[in-house]
Amino acid sequence: MPKTIGFIPSRAKSSRFPDKPLADILGRPMVWWTYQRAKQAKLLDELYVCTESEKIMKVCESYNIPCLMTSDRHATGTDRLAEASSMVKGDLYFNIQGDEPMIEPENIDIAVKYMLDHPETEVLNLKAEITDTVDLINPTVPKVVSTLGDLCIYMSRAAVPFPKGAIDYKHYRQICIYGFKPSALKFFADNPKQAPIERIEDIELLRFIEHGIPLKMIEVKAESIAVDTPNDLEKVRTIMAKAPWAKELLKNGN
Repeated sequence: MPKTIGFIPSRAKSSRFPDKPLADILGRPMVWWTYQRAKQAKLLDELYVCTESEKIMKVCESYNIPCLMTSDRHATGTDRLAEASSMVKGDLYFNIQGDEPMIEPENIDIAVKYMLDHPETEVLNLKAEITDTVDLINPTVPKVVSTLGDLCIYMSRAAVPFPKGAIDYKHYRQICIYGFKPSALKFFADNPKQAPIERIEDIELLRFIEHGIPLKMIEVKAESIAVDTPNDLEKVRTIMAKAPWAKELLKNGN
């Protein structure tokens, strides 16, 4: 059986939101919530936080969260994963963004199961229908355009596609769970220069598309909110304060 590894990249040096993984949510740091949620996935064999921050490392140790120290020179989370994959050997690697404290464990399992069942898949990402029109114009939410066979054509921070010829199209947003074969992470690490569209959009998975490597998109239902700004954090705090699963984690989590 292939060995599946989950990594939660957590960077302290964010220009928009410094020390974001340590932001308090109901008395626990955000990275704790992401780890606890991801740990509920049934198909991950191992799960680690990977960071460049001694502060985050110490917080993880205080909560008995496995944590790997990585370079402080990585431009993206996928670069960080590529380094972490050299420390932990596996057959499939999964990126679970550290700023997703509400991430659904079942969606992690959907990503893992697809790659286990389709060994030809090099890179995988999830998408969900946009139900809040604010997300459509929010530049922190990447939008996804796919083929009829669910291969990614393009991702953009703009509202794409533009509804000129019809208005009955469903728009999709990226869900930040990525799956990689080791060969895909090696390609990313061996080609560190951003491709032109990737650089413009600042969406790292575009590097694969621009180099002709198919990116499989799987549609899921998702309510998770990425914390990109302090306003996002306040929204997440309000939702989680009322969520039964959050109360259960606080009661039973380490």
